[in-house]
Amino acid sequence: MPHDALPEATPAKRSLKKGAGLLLSMSVIGTLCFLSVVLWINWQKPRLQPEPLSAELRAIIDRIPGKSDALIYVGLKDIRESRLWKEIIPDSLKQAPLFKPQERLGSLMKAAKINPSQDLDTLLVTFKRHGYKEQNFLALAWGGSFSKKLPKPFLKTHSTTVEKIGGYQCYALDSTLWICPLGTRQIAVTNNKKMLEGFLVPTGSFYQRDSLTARLINKAVYKSHLWFALPSAAWTTGALQSLTSTNQDVKTLGNLNRIQHLALSVKFKDGIEAQSEWLYNSPKAAWFASTFLWGAVRLSELSGTRTGEPTRQLLKKIEIQQNLESVIIHANLPLKFFQTAKQKKQAE
Repeated sequence: MPHDALPEATPAKRSLKKGAGLLLSMSVIGTLCFLSVVLWINWQKPRLQPEPLSAELRAIIDRIPGKSDALIYVGLKDIRESRLWKEIIPDSLKQAPLFKPQERLGSLMKAAKINPSQDLDTLLVTFKRHGYKEQNFLALAWGGSFSKKLPKPFLKTHSTTVEKIGGYQCYALDSTLWICPLGTRQIAVTNNKKMLEGFLVPTGSFYQRDSLTARLINKAVYKSHLWFALPSAAWTTGALQSLTSTNQDVKTLGNLNRIQHLALSVKFKDGIEAQSEWLYNSPKAAWFASTFLWGAVRLSELSGTRTGEPTRQLLKKIEIQQNLESVIIHANLPLKFFQTAKQKKQAE
């Protein structure tokens, strides 16, 4: 080997902290993050097991005619037996009207001395849109005093037409309101005779005829106190606006207004436990909505924002999760939460 020959230079190692190595590292990390997000979006997470419908309620729902735009259930008797109702709800709210009845129905209830807050035990209402604006409804109501306060002679006196449908005596209070006693504790009220006929003389099964609503009923986790299923986009949009009416930023955030269907259920016992599920047309849309909503809720929790302290404490109890095409919102408010708020209000 010649004396003036130089040894071969050792190739420099490529650094992952600068130059091309840094770009390669960033590319790998970005790809892994993207794949993780894709995996998370399309991964089915565990969910709460929904409570089953009672056999009686399931049989009643199975008789509902046609398809439903909204199905709402209120178990007033069970709510009145909860500690929250007895210890927290003020008497003024307990006596407040449950709903605003139509003029003719309101007159009948007044004449019969029916107070829904006290006489109504359970209410199931299905709504069906007819045309652009008309909304038909069929309400099934349970109450221990119905047979005494709504006897046949009383209904006949206040009705314009009496007709037997499916073996039941039905009374037309006017052209837009029908009432039909179904037993000693149950009555049916509707503004559409065809809906009443379809319920009293059912054909087929509602669960097979309206699989979308049946699916949403199953997504209502709590079945005893309050739940509703909204397969109609119009009803869903209205419900979303009501749920977010106290926060205009949330109301208009991201793609929350692209929600397709909604189910909500609430359990009143030693506090309030509630879950709402918002359904979108794809897991991707649900992920974006849950991310925006989660961010808005977490930001509203921070001190120094315009959100009041009671609302911030409430927001801390809310959990938000994307599960395939759904955004699931869960809240658990113990009785102590309401007791503390009540004590603070009394001390002011």
